[in-house]
Amino acid sequence: MQLFLIGLAILLVGYYTYGKFVEKILGPDNRETPAVSHFDGVDYLTLPHWKNMLIQLLNIAGIGPVIGVILGIKFGVIAFLIIPIGNIIGGSVHDFVSGMMSLRNDGANLPRLIEMTAGKWFYKFFSVFMVFLLLLVVAVFINIPAQLIDGYLPSGAYFWVAVGCIFLYYIAATLFPVDKIIGTFYPLFGCLLLLGTLAIFVVLMWNCGSAPELLEESDAFRAQMFTPANNNPILPMLFVTIACGILSGFHATQSPIIARTMAKEQQARPAFYGMMVVEGFIGMVWAAAGLAIYNLFPEFMAKNPTNVLTEITTHFLGKQVGFITVLSVIILAITSGDTAMRSLRLSLAEIFKIEQKPFKNRLLLCVPLIVAVAALLWWSNQSAKTFGMLWNYFAWGNQVLAASTLTAATVWLTAQRKNAAITLVPGVFMSFIVLTYIFWISPSHGGPVGFGMELHHAYLLATFIAIMIAVWAVGRGKALDGAFPDGVCGGGNSSIAGDGNGKEKNKAD
Repeated sequence: MQLFLIGLAILLVGYYTYGKFVEKILGPDNRETPAVSHFDGVDYLTLPHWKNMLIQLLNIAGIGPVIGVILGIKFGVIAFLIIPIGNIIGGSVHDFVSGMMSLRNDGANLPRLIEMTAGKWFYKFFSVFMVFLLLLVVAVFINIPAQLIDGYLPSGAYFWVAVGCIFLYYIAATLFPVDKIIGTFYPLFGCLLLLGTLAIFVVLMWNCGSAPELLEESDAFRAQMFTPANNNPILPMLFVTIACGILSGFHATQSPIIARTMAKEQQARPAFYGMMVVEGFIGMVWAAAGLAIYNLFPEFMAKNPTNVLTEITTHFLGKQVGFITVLSVIILAITSGDTAMRSLRLSLAEIFKIEQKPFKNRLLLCVPLIVAVAALLWWSNQSAKTFGMLWNYFAWGNQVLAASTLTAATVWLTAQRKNAAITLVPGVFMSFIVLTYIFWISPSHGGPVGFGMELHHAYLLATFIAIMIAVWAVGRGKALDGAFPDGVCGGGNSSIAGDGNGKEKNKAD
């Protein structure tokens, strides 16, 4: 119980201390934002600050801060400290810096930011990798909410109907201007999400007032918790299992969406850093609820996390109120999946330089995405094993994205002679995590195909390579000294947008 409350305090204090420290380094100012300078009425337009914050929260808070932490709390109560500390010095910084990079460079998407910092060779690899990852994200965030909907309906035979409805919504949200669907419905969805989480938090605290042991490790819990003995060492497995809430590379693909709708740079800290802190709070609440259920019903340690989620809501809130909370979790997943698909469209448009104001161009890019996601959905639902593989590749691929983004941010800050330690330290750590995972994981270690090295050998090799990546990032940043005056790409941005009069313009390299 004490660790949980300490963790919440870390989130609150961290936002007002470390968050301001990072803001001082980045230096938001009064310059014209992309929403104003590149207005096109589709992707570039100004939205109210409160709407941008809720949109960013729903964009980044996918199913991870619920399903991920329900799994991740099996590592023990240490997660109550790792989540907030990782959030404050890692995840929130990652989101803030990547958002500012986009703001300063015409609302550029992540591949473009990688190109301007890491170079064209890595950009080519990264672009393919990111497109593949976002396809996985869209498939996962259709699959899980459809499972939850199907589980709550009496006959349990509506999975594919739910898949079809969610997919149609994704297509509409991807094609229409950002203010028509996302800007209209997200504020309502955001309120529902926060109310559902707060309901769980209040009832959980009420129960813990008389039974604080609910948030401790019982003997029954310890007997089944994740340990190195059952192929779940905290390093790297906890940081692959819990991404959203601590640090998630997926978020950097979402930040450009509101970087293109912000009226002022000064809105960046609450929108980027602040909403990640809120996601950390959501993750802490659901982790605590998961631990409480595992202590009350140890048999749930062996069950699917979606079943645990259902038990949490019905046990603490009752079936009727619990359904509203499950509905907020369904919305949580859907409102990340739709913007993941939108990010796919925007990134591909930027890569291939396809202007996005004409509806036919947006539709042209969406057709192959629809086919690819449909194929992934069909494949992932062949068996529990194939869905497990889909989730696994999504989980570690997400952290590869985070390590790459933090490395690019280190180059960007170093080139401006700013304090790059804020991204260098979490970047080295995440590089270590993903490299360790790839070197260690194998079917014999309970995962997909990897190198299958002994864990201590994987640690040593991952540490060496992570340090070399850090040295390269700092060296490249120094070599690019002065290339990004005031954070702006010196060579010009390759985005295509409309100007304030609705006329099209192309700023090419």
